[in-house]
Amino acid sequence: MNKTATRDSAASARTMQHQPAREQNIEALTAFFESGIKPEGSRGQLGIELEHTIVHDDMSPVSYSGQHGVAWLLEQLRAQYPEATTDPEGDLLGVARPGEAVTIEPAAQVELSAGPFSDLAKARETFDEFERLVEEILTPVGERMLTEGYHPTATARSLELIPKRRYQFMNLYLSEKDTCGPCMMRGSASTQVSIDYTSTADCLRKLRLAYALVPILSLITDNTPVFEGKPRTHQLVRTKIWQHMDNDRCGLVPGVLDPGFDLRSYAAYILDAPAILVPCKKEQWCYSERTFGDIYAERAMTSAEVEHAVSMFFNDVRLKTYIEIRPADAMPIPYVIAYASLIKGLFYSPESLDALDELLARVNAKDYEDAKNALMAYGYEATVYGKPVAKLCDLVIELAERGLEDKDRPYLEPLAHLVEQRTTLATLAERSR
Repeated sequence: MNKTATRDSAASARTMQHQPAREQNIEALTAFFESGIKPEGSRGQLGIELEHTIVHDDMSPVSYSGQHGVAWLLEQLRAQYPEATTDPEGDLLGVARPGEAVTIEPAAQVELSAGPFSDLAKARETFDEFERLVEEILTPVGERMLTEGYHPTATARSLELIPKRRYQFMNLYLSEKDTCGPCMMRGSASTQVSIDYTSTADCLRKLRLAYALVPILSLITDNTPVFEGKPRTHQLVRTKIWQHMDNDRCGLVPGVLDPGFDLRSYAAYILDAPAILVPCKKEQWCYSERTFGDIYAERAMTSAEVEHAVSMFFNDVRLKTYIEIRPADAMPIPYVIAYASLIKGLFYSPESLDALDELLARVNAKDYEDAKNALMAYGYEATVYGKPVAKLCDLVIELAERGLEDKDRPYLEPLAHLVEQRTTLATLAERSR
């Protein structure tokens, strides 16, 4: 046995000694991931989440509180979304109806989570209807809802946090970790698409390929022309924010691109990160910088504790009982549905998966970080994974087109056109200002 393996084995033994329930908790987390396995041959479905920024007509921020704040907006939506979520103090934090949930992010960004969808036409109809409804509410009071990757006028720290104890603790912790924690929480807005898996092997394969695609997807969906109230100084602002937030729970899950990575490795990663907050009876949430492994050292985690622990990670791709693909900025709805069609064509086509395996088989952690840095500096002029990124984007679009049914292929056009033009929504916005 080499020295590295000996050290790793000794460290593992020490951890098990101090965390007697560690094996039970690794099994609990692994079982949680495995509970998401769908039947072989099931229709590929997509979950879609889109975050919106609410502003006054002069583009100044709209906060949670106030006469026509986001709390007021949620109250207006209750007629259509009757299932309400409140905190212990009675503050309204979200409304929902079957298949759709309207929630708010730390600085009152409004998120619609909807699906799962097997039909992209239904997805488009759902998001269009939501935006029409919100527009009817906001227009008479001089407000509007934006779909951009970052607040267009405000600095993150100037934006009011919503009254949610969890976010108070997160803001405290992330503000001390690095420079961009508050920027992620308060300023950013994203588009996220979730996909299913049909086996452990399928899960790990899709997880690895999704990570390898993150830099390319980040470029294709770049929609942040402004950062902290000023024109951006580089492309892919969201990428830079995530690089300077919290390396314990962001970016690449260690080892996920390696052939030997498995669900137990993912579970161990969860256990070894600081918790930030944990559920507690007295105050609902309690702050802790101890790791999840140490907090639950003496007993097995409950299902609710497992779900909470997994939710406290903000990686570029996140595993729950489905795979969340998370690098995209918030975008207008036609581009959101185009992005969903892109993901569908890539991840629910066996031929696309095989082609991606061949294309991205040798991507490692260094390649991944180098790709991000190159794209922030050079955009479509960058070289990624040893190839011109423009050509990689062409290939990704082509694979998705081939992987889609005829009825879904037209939805891809808005993003395909951007790639063909070698431009992004952020660049187009810069030119128009």
